[in-house]
Amino acid sequence: MSKSLEEVHESIATEHKPSGFRKILAFLGPAYLISVGYMDPGNWATDIAGGSQFGYALLWVLLMSNIMALLLQSLSARLGIVTQRDLAQASRETYSPFINYILYFLAEIAIAACDLAEVLGMAIGLNLLFGISLIQGVMITVLDTFLLLFLINKGMRKMEAFILALVLIIGFSFIFEMIFAQPSVAKIASGLIPSLPNENALYIAIGIIGATVMPHNLYLHSSLVQTRKFDRSKKGISQALKYNFIDSTIALNLAFFVNAAILILGAAVFYQNGMFEVAEIQDAHKLLEPLLGTKWAPILFAVALIAAGQSSTVTGTLAGQIVMEGYLNLRIQPWVRRIITRLIAIIPAVIVISVFGESVTGKMLILSQVILSLQLGFAIIPLIHFVSDKEKMKGFEISTTTQIASWVIATIIVSLNIKLVFNEIQNWLESSENPTILWCTVVPLAIGFLILLLYIVFKPFISNAKNVIDNHSPHNTVLKLNTKENYHNKNIAISVDFSEADEKALNHAFDIGGKETRYTLIHVVETVGAMLYGNKTSDHETTIDENLLLEYKMLLEERGFHIDIKLGFGKPGKIIPKIINEGNYDLLIMGTHGHSGLKDLIFGTTVDNVRHKISIPLFIIKN
Repeated sequence: MSKSLEEVHESIATEHKPSGFRKILAFLGPAYLISVGYMDPGNWATDIAGGSQFGYALLWVLLMSNIMALLLQSLSARLGIVTQRDLAQASRETYSPFINYILYFLAEIAIAACDLAEVLGMAIGLNLLFGISLIQGVMITVLDTFLLLFLINKGMRKMEAFILALVLIIGFSFIFEMIFAQPSVAKIASGLIPSLPNENALYIAIGIIGATVMPHNLYLHSSLVQTRKFDRSKKGISQALKYNFIDSTIALNLAFFVNAAILILGAAVFYQNGMFEVAEIQDAHKLLEPLLGTKWAPILFAVALIAAGQSSTVTGTLAGQIVMEGYLNLRIQPWVRRIITRLIAIIPAVIVISVFGESVTGKMLILSQVILSLQLGFAIIPLIHFVSDKEKMKGFEISTTTQIASWVIATIIVSLNIKLVFNEIQNWLESSENPTILWCTVVPLAIGFLILLLYIVFKPFISNAKNVIDNHSPHNTVLKLNTKENYHNKNIAISVDFSEADEKALNHAFDIGGKETRYTLIHVVETVGAMLYGNKTSDHETTIDENLLLEYKMLLEERGFHIDIKLGFGKPGKIIPKIINEGNYDLLIMGTHGHSGLKDLIFGTTVDNVRHKISIPLFIIKN
């Protein structure tokens, strides 16, 4: 399996930094990219709705959510630092393909819901500040993809600096908003005491939890911490865990300040003036100037909203890449992958605005956050299991106390979600003119997801641990081989990639050479570690590929063939010619996947690179 975010994996060195502040500074950064997800436009909608409807009463939900977020994000960072796997990759290595496809589908829904909120929020900000229509604003967000490509090519430090600048813009904007609003300190303190005024407050509270503790951030954080290169000793890993916890604490407390400021603004300005139904961001913007008496209040509000939307779309797109690569092990060109993840967000946004009009954007923002909350259990529960696993964590598993706290948080979130789903389905059944359709569709679907949730909870407790390296890639070592003897070459090289193409390539080789010829199986490991460290790399994919190559050798030697193996490291287009030109081979046989045109852009053109760099015949087997 490839490294998470390969293009920036271990791209920031921390080993040679002196101890103290400079050492901590080298690790600071990933949590700031995470924190923008906690202050994205979806949060604004739920916070404004909560503040205008219930005053300061739901401030405690924000505080509780922040504590939850800090614990869960620290678990996510721990997983990435210790195992060098992101959450999606760890899930792929643990669950069956069927379960993984469902989890991938749910993760994509969560990212689509999150992206919908970010795209709509930025479009609203552009509309409020420059008068651009929402549809045009949504289309402008396509440019975020190219901004992300530009930033990531400049390096992670540049991207982190850009995001931090946007976070500071949001923070300073709300400092001034608080000065304008002059909220009651006593009422803020009373809002930290837990209470739920009514059923509607539960819906908003779950929306706030969904907006604060985001599932895609758990995937993202477990990947971003791997951009730091540090000493992999026990002491080095412990130090990395400590510094990343400091990073998370600072960044998430800043996010808490922003969320609290938005809710307090809603309470001090709208609830205080009897405006209990302000849920639309546009309405909040219009009312700020007349209620606060300054034109700067709505301007700062819109600027902060654009900054929140812009920063969130960048990190949301990264999360989409991580989920797609981690669950599907799908390697495609970065720009193609990012265009796909951006379109997943833009298409729903355009449909929503076109069909329902601009007036429902606030409700859609809140709904998107509730969807996020409903998906949380499917990300949190596997995460807790992974970081509690002694075999996976190699001595860095979480303590019993932390496990109990984590399971309490998971139980609270899942219980609130089950109650919300039950209430919503009950309301639909009571108000529907044809409840049979709901009984045949929605109810079985809800039960199915509940069964999946229970399966994920209890699977590690009932399944036997396997002390083998699981191969969850689409590799296959069961080969149907021909043994027809024909022309005998001295030494035939065969490029293999453990896919269906191997079977045809091997059979053609044996047709040509028979059993008297010597065959050399060549496979190239393409991970970032392989490119940097060559044959000194010892990552997970190298171990799998080496074992599979040995399996091929044993299987074929049992059939009477003379087999040698060569494992290369780096780009196949460069490494295969190097192996061929340094060896004594008479023929190279390669299987292809039969793609051309657009697919060449996506998957690359290894065969073309190889055939121009070798001095022996190349036999191409089209799959």
